[in-house]
Amino acid sequence: MKILVLNSGSSSLKFKLYEMSGKRVLAQGLIERIGEEGSAVHINYDGHHSDQEIPIPDHDRALGILAETLPKLGILESFHALGGVGHRVVHGGEAFTEPVLIDEKVRETIRRLIPLAPLHNPANLRGIEAVSRLAPELPQVAVFDTAFHQSMAPEAYCYAVPESWYREYHVRRYGFHGTSHYYVSRQLARLMEMPLKNINAITLHLGNGASACAVQGGRSIETSMGLTPLEGLVMGTRSGDIDPGIHLYMNKYGKLSPEEIDRQLNHESGLLGIAGVNDMREIQARMEQGDERAKLAFEIFVHRLVKYVGAYAALLGRLDALVFTGGIGEHSAPVRRALCERLEILGIRLDPEANERTGDEAHAIHDTQSRVALWVIPTDEEGVIAEESYRLIGKE
Repeated sequence: MKILVLNSGSSSLKFKLYEMSGKRVLAQGLIERIGEEGSAVHINYDGHHSDQEIPIPDHDRALGILAETLPKLGILESFHALGGVGHRVVHGGEAFTEPVLIDEKVRETIRRLIPLAPLHNPANLRGIEAVSRLAPELPQVAVFDTAFHQSMAPEAYCYAVPESWYREYHVRRYGFHGTSHYYVSRQLARLMEMPLKNINAITLHLGNGASACAVQGGRSIETSMGLTPLEGLVMGTRSGDIDPGIHLYMNKYGKLSPEEIDRQLNHESGLLGIAGVNDMREIQARMEQGDERAKLAFEIFVHRLVKYVGAYAALLGRLDALVFTGGIGEHSAPVRRALCERLEILGIRLDPEANERTGDEAHAIHDTQSRVALWVIPTDEEGVIAEESYRLIGKE
């Protein structure tokens, strides 16, 4: 069975096509700048690369072009030959604790949750609806970023705000990157050759977006992102934790509107706000040249990580493993080194040579004296979506 995985953004459509026997990736790519000038389709398949610049007014046309192009390249017999389509959906609120087959009720619930994810859920819905119009017979599955964190207890997900905020407006902590934290925690158990139920781990998804998760026996008990992905760690362009009073202060004295404050905290803060760039590779290069702002950005990033890992270790009571994933987590040896050096109080000991190793394979980076296992594990959110879609479609 072939499963197409879609990640639909406001002006983009990322995809991966899987043959589920052997879980082989047949093709992957990006349709970008939908509804804009310079829209284009990029497809990688079997060692080849296909690029075409073509007007793409909307997601329906984007999907139509994909459905036409895959058979032309000999990748797929026809779009209708697919076994189904799996979708990344950012926000499932409290309604979804696991992946689901999409029907009209599911669509309506995703639509109802738009106020909690106004940038993401509408785009995710556009992808779902485009597939429905093009191939209504194809089963579709929704996999939610928030679902893994629905195992958190009330003391972890409740904010100390008036109860009516939660009851009437659903204000609580939801967490994100759940599919990634789910995947790497299960890979960790396989690599450590231990039952998942026996492992206490902290998983760090570090990229332009970043989050930490305390995983106890395979269940999320705490995570750093909250109602929105703005809470928690310092990120590429997001501030992470700040004093809530800053919003009112900047509104009153900085004369910024709520919309401008929201935009700046999400798109002009984090590493970008401190160093002027949001790419950790560039920050590290500038540090080597003596750039003080780059050094400060790096130190703030690591400082926030130390606070979260220390707190999560206390919540877990016993820490068996620390996992690094995401673009920075997988590829930045300096970040891993700086963090682990500050966590020696937890019995963490890094193997410097293993930490410098490059490549895309999972590998341990702890020294033999470390009381905590340290792992770099590449994430595979699309693979999880494909597997969950295959599992649910097979039950039909």
